[in-house]
Amino acid sequence: MTAPLAPPRDRPPERGHVPTFSVIVVAFQAAETVGEAVESALAQTLPPHEVIVCDDGSTDDLEGALRPFGSRIRFLRQEHRGVGAARRTATAAASGEFLVVLDADDAFEPTRLEALGDAAAARPDLDVLTTDAVYEVDGVAVHRCYSSAAEFEIAEQRRAILLRNFIFGAAAVRRSRLLEIGGYDGTFLRLEDWDCWIRLLLSGSAAGLVHEPLYRYRIRRGSLSWDRRAGLRQRIAMLERVRTNPHLRSEERPLLEHAIAVTRSRALAEEAEEALLGARPDARRLLVSVAAARGTSARMRAAAVAALVAPGLAARRLRRRGEPNDWMFERALRSKL
Repeated sequence: MTAPLAPPRDRPPERGHVPTFSVIVVAFQAAETVGEAVESALAQTLPPHEVIVCDDGSTDDLEGALRPFGSRIRFLRQEHRGVGAARRTATAAASGEFLVVLDADDAFEPTRLEALGDAAAARPDLDVLTTDAVYEVDGVAVHRCYSSAAEFEIAEQRRAILLRNFIFGAAAVRRSRLLEIGGYDGTFLRLEDWDCWIRLLLSGSAAGLVHEPLYRYRIRRGSLSWDRRAGLRQRIAMLERVRTNPHLRSEERPLLEHAIAVTRSRALAEEAEEALLGARPDARRLLVSVAAARGTSARMRAAAVAALVAPGLAARRLRRRGEPNDWMFERALRSKL
């Protein structure tokens, strides 16, 4: 097994031991898929220390779907409070040295834990480890998460994590470090992994990548109905909270403010697109705001100006992208990290 891609050390670290892994699965209305996910965790060439499934307030027959696994898994229940809260519940119950995330509609390849264990032994200084993944849409493999190794940041992880989530979310994280930083934030309905990586990396942790596609990330068109504008608003709120992080360095603050400004401009552009498509009376005002906003890219500013000149043509071009669900599908793939 090759060493993980990770920030270099001043001297080669001594090889450590292969840690234990607690696989945590958050399940909500996932009775149809959770069985295959759990089976993929139990069938690893390196057996997990435990598999914990946390039911986040499902109303389908999730418990029935898990009954065949019996005592091979731990089953927890909570009221529906979201992924972050469910991961907190699972973290509190886990006892492995590392926690490994597995979504209830995804699957591990058989050697994933073995590869993560070998990477952890080769680089015992790393607190976060992930692997490449294959993205499947309606059962068809579309592309890999990391089309090239360069997409995983190695040299400037502290700075990069403020701009983009370069760590594939179904990662393994050292449980002791996760608890030190307060664990997953239960108030986030999304972005709970990115928020966690920011707090870990700013407080001194480093991340590594096993550049092999050992996770199957499944996307179903019918599940892509989230509100992207709401997601961008939550991203803004998450980044704004980083301002109070005691580990944020003074030289990193301008980069953080840039990231916040860019995200705000994207949220504004999303709203302007919706206004154009709906021929709303506030479309012109929103386009002017996009063109003038700090953080707007030159390309986005030019598109806003063009839409101001010819709003009908701009709306037709937007419609040619496809139906709304297809836009969400494409955006989901583009924003996979």
